[in-house]
Amino acid sequence: MAATADSNLDIFASIACLSREEHCTDHLQVLKKFTAALRDKEYRDAVDEETFSSLLKFLSRLCDDLLAVSCEDQDQDLPSVVLRLQLTAECFRAQRNACVQSTRNQSLLRELGFIDVSIKHLAFLQTTRVGSRDGIFESLRIGIQFLGNMSVGNQACKDDIWQRSFPDLLLQLLRVDDDKAVHYAAMVLHTCLDETKVEELSEPQNIQLALRVMELCRTQPDLDWTVLIATQHFLKSSTLVESMYSGMSHHERVTLLELLSAQLQEEASEECGIPPDVARFLATSFQNGCGAVLTLATGSASSDEVLHEALTVISLLDVLCEMTSDHKQFMFLQDHPDLLVTIVELLRQVHVIGKASKNIFSAAQNFSFSGDDNPPAQSPVISFKAQLIRLIGNLCYSNTDNQNKVRELEGIPLILDNCNIDSNNPFISQWAIFAIRNLLEHNTQNQEQIARLEKRGTADYSALRELGFLVEERDGSLLLKTLCLR
Repeated sequence: MAATADSNLDIFASIACLSREEHCTDHLQVLKKFTAALRDKEYRDAVDEETFSSLLKFLSRLCDDLLAVSCEDQDQDLPSVVLRLQLTAECFRAQRNACVQSTRNQSLLRELGFIDVSIKHLAFLQTTRVGSRDGIFESLRIGIQFLGNMSVGNQACKDDIWQRSFPDLLLQLLRVDDDKAVHYAAMVLHTCLDETKVEELSEPQNIQLALRVMELCRTQPDLDWTVLIATQHFLKSSTLVESMYSGMSHHERVTLLELLSAQLQEEASEECGIPPDVARFLATSFQNGCGAVLTLATGSASSDEVLHEALTVISLLDVLCEMTSDHKQFMFLQDHPDLLVTIVELLRQVHVIGKASKNIFSAAQNFSFSGDDNPPAQSPVISFKAQLIRLIGNLCYSNTDNQNKVRELEGIPLILDNCNIDSNNPFISQWAIFAIRNLLEHNTQNQEQIARLEKRGTADYSALRELGFLVEERDGSLLLKTLCLR
């Protein structure tokens, strides 16, 4: 034990000398010993304030020296610059290791001013051209890791890091041309975020940081931290969702909506954290923009932006279907002004367009598989009609007013006309039967209308029969029965 204590004192003394001497390779070896020793919890707990204070002075001096070299515009490969970058990286490693599972060291380093100096250093590193690219990125990565270790489980450190880096430095670090540095920066952002900080992101001067996170969700879907930021924080703020949506291109909106849909599916049997105002906003957005999908039938979607506007409508529909399927907290959408009217009318337009001529909305019977290595690209409106019918069924579930409204809009014959199998709309027959079931339940007027349609021969029930269902009138009411197949 005595030998270990003596060794500790030797390293502490060496650290104390760093800031009083010219930079040399011996300093790098001292720092590496210190970094290695800090992996041991007992050693971490034994480091005194004076040693950390000496390390901070050395880091501050390194930062000042690199700034001076940058201003003098000297040779980027100057050996002294390379050494200073190596020393910087090793200082950050020591700081990073010192914070592991040590609230005491986190608080001590914070009180000494390590966060301020380290952030100043990182701000310089992510813009400088002094030194090699690898040397700069190594220092950046480890410096960001230090901020991450400082913030874990320590609210005071989280708040200090946020105050000194939000929004500009965090945004700059998420734009660094190094995947690992971006990954670590996203980790720091995720660790620091809370409900109050998320609301700050929605302010106009800060929204670019949120948009950058969403861009990374689209361009680097394997970057787990940004997906966690979006799903655990962003989607739970209606203010932020609306602000982001307004500032996004249609391409980016599709990414946001896909994350929403995935989150809804994942939490199907649980209370979803997505606020009701998000659902209202998306329903209104769908109503305002749904006509864009009709451009796909005429070929007028000549640009990527027009195409993505239509794809946004399709994604909005998917989210509304998920919200009204297994989430009781979103069933207020049944009463959303004119939403049901919009859905029925859009289904009618799509259906009429598809029948008028051969186009993207026309029914197809292409179920063959040729084994071609290069199959044709899938239509962007695959399942669109089926989803419209699904949403009508959801909005009419145990809702007499909506059942009646669909009848008044002549939506029942329209849905029955979509009971035929269509390869462009997998499961459309099943969704049509589901919708009819919800329209007929405890609604004698709707049952009577279907009975009249059958008597007049205006409704084709062959598709229903092929699928194993029978429409039967009994005592003035219409029943949808399952056929007994042999």
